[in-house]
Amino acid sequence: MLEVKGLSVAYGRHRALEEASLSVGPGEIVVILGANGAGKSTLLKAVSGICEGRVEGSVALDGQEISGLPAHAVVERGVALVPEGRGVFDEMSVAENLMLGAYGSRARAGERANLARLRALFPRLEERSSQKVRTMSGGERQMVAIGRALMSNPRILMLDEPSLGLSPLLCKELFRNLARLRGLGIGILLVEQNARQSLAIADRGYLLENARIVREDAASALRDDPAVQAAYLGAGAASALRASGEAKGDARDPRPPANADGPRSVAPQVRRLETRPAEAIAGVSLDDLVAVASRRAGERGEAAAGGNGNASESDRARTRADRLAATLEEISRAAKSARGAGASPRAEVWPGSAAERAISGRDRKPAMPADAPEPYAEAGPARIEIYRAPRIEVYRRRPGSGRHEREGG
Repeated sequence: MLEVKGLSVAYGRHRALEEASLSVGPGEIVVILGANGAGKSTLLKAVSGICEGRVEGSVALDGQEISGLPAHAVVERGVALVPEGRGVFDEMSVAENLMLGAYGSRARAGERANLARLRALFPRLEERSSQKVRTMSGGERQMVAIGRALMSNPRILMLDEPSLGLSPLLCKELFRNLARLRGLGIGILLVEQNARQSLAIADRGYLLENARIVREDAASALRDDPAVQAAYLGAGAASALRASGEAKGDARDPRPPANADGPRSVAPQVRRLETRPAEAIAGVSLDDLVAVASRRAGERGEAAAGGNGNASESDRARTRADRLAATLEEISRAAKSARGAGASPRAEVWPGSAAERAISGRDRKPAMPADAPEPYAEAGPARIEIYRAPRIEVYRRRPGSGRHEREGG
């Protein structure tokens, strides 16, 4: 049995692991769940003797202390690690990678038996024993990494994110093979991002948060816990659980409080902003602006042609350009008027022809909406909070170029 007691790891002043304690028995699968950066990989490295930080605490295998031993000595005692990223030798064949796992004296005595067991577990490796590892898929490379670790004849097999980068189909195959290892009497300590499938094959689990183990329980209890579902099994499971709880009349929040007396997290309240179109703010229709500008440009064009209606093609082209320029000018004036009205808390309209009054620059005066109810008219204009842009800027294209410049500098 692997027993870890009070294991702490520090990288300089950073405490990556604090007083972690766990155990793994023969033929038992134990999973460690935690967020990125919680210290899961650091724990496995500290147990296997390859951690670069300062390690304190006790690691014992069958009652014999192995903490502080070099990595090759830990493997000789019977603890093997499949690191994250697999760590296989790409330019070597499958058979050569597997034989490297049997290099130690512990594995040499049972090399043939281990190889036969491995062929039965991963028959694909036997089919591709002469193939270069770099030409294999991610799932096959993971098989090579696990096979190499098994060739060392371990009693405890540790795996760090073995399903990382694998397709869902290969993930299922991987976890089926790990479950089969339980029957061989090998204890497995598993760090895995796929919490759902790892808890499905595990016997027990630990929750690691902020470098500390905060909970130990049976895998089935962790799988059915609402807090674990919300944190590690995805929002879908938490939502389904919440829906079932509401259907039963249970409105409890599945998320645990930060502490017994602390405040619970409250969902943010979203305030909808009321928006109004620019025409409602300025009181001028864009169609009215275009119509007035077109009429004025047409009058100027007729005056330039002498009023005889025999305008040349160049005169008509100039009239079209004048109409566009006049339209932009009127839109600019209306925007300036709207900018001035933006500071007023009450909506303002122009009586009479809105476009004519906006263009002529007459004084504006407040008026009530035509469809306002009688009580509203008696009480006077109400203050309505609306969303407005902090400023309105008008850009005009510089003649003869594709560049634009802001009006007024």
